[in-house]
Amino acid sequence: MAITKLDQMFDLLKSKSKKRLSVAYANDAHTIEAVYSAVEKGIVDATLTGDEATIKKICADHHMDVSKFEILHEPNEAKAATLAVQLINEGKANLLMKGSLSTDKYMRAILNKTTGITNEGAVLSHVTVMEFKAYHKLLTIADVAIIPQPDLKQKIKMIDYLVKVSKATGVEKPKVAVIAATEQMLAGMPACVDGAILAKMSDRGQIPGCVVDGPLSLDAAIDMESVQIKKITGPVAGDADCLLFPNIESGNVFFKGGTKLAGAELAAYVAGARVPCVLTSRGDSALTKTYSIALAALMA
Repeated sequence: MAITKLDQMFDLLKSKSKKRLSVAYANDAHTIEAVYSAVEKGIVDATLTGDEATIKKICADHHMDVSKFEILHEPNEAKAATLAVQLINEGKANLLMKGSLSTDKYMRAILNKTTGITNEGAVLSHVTVMEFKAYHKLLTIADVAIIPQPDLKQKIKMIDYLVKVSKATGVEKPKVAVIAATEQMLAGMPACVDGAILAKMSDRGQIPGCVVDGPLSLDAAIDMESVQIKKITGPVAGDADCLLFPNIESGNVFFKGGTKLAGAELAAYVAGARVPCVLTSRGDSALTKTYSIALAALMA
């Protein structure tokens, strides 16, 4: 049975073995609060890299038991990220998380050809699960943070990630909407062309385990009233589980519009590395980060 709320992930994780989370430069309160919450819920054990004195002060200020964590002292944020990744390579952790360092330094540590955690030719994509009060189920979307203008091959891989996440939340056969500005097949719009190709590949079984339809405008993907007015047919229309955006601009605007204007809550991670890598904004709440840890643990 599919879950419809992000906090239901905690119950799903009770049946799974506990993972160890390696946190890159855990020098901010929101990160430590989120990790502490995840540890307290029994989701993960955690190793924090960063400035030990800062971490201990944050724990004291927020009345958190610092003994719940393993702390590896490294005050330089880039070196702390490298150290956090090293724990993954040494088999001492199963999940990675970004702390208060910048995203580019975090990604450089992941992508480093010698010390990183990606295989040659890997496609990394940011996958987000969003909970909207106005929608009847969770929405899994990509990509809002990593791939600026995905080509067809990248979109196929992104669909694979979307489907795996959706299935992990209990959806038996995820419905994937390939988003464009219109549900009409307009040859002059690359997003429409790719949507039609991906839909036909799905029809022929070339994209297994899901149903893909496109191109679909956003309203055609998630609003049944619009579907009925426009007389759109197909199993995905108005009932999508997953949204594949044509570029990072459209995905990012949907993501931020949803959280800032519609009050959506979310969980997010980077797929495609050897382990799930939690990537949230430094300004995200502790709850968002806790949900993201839970999602990564679910996918590990």
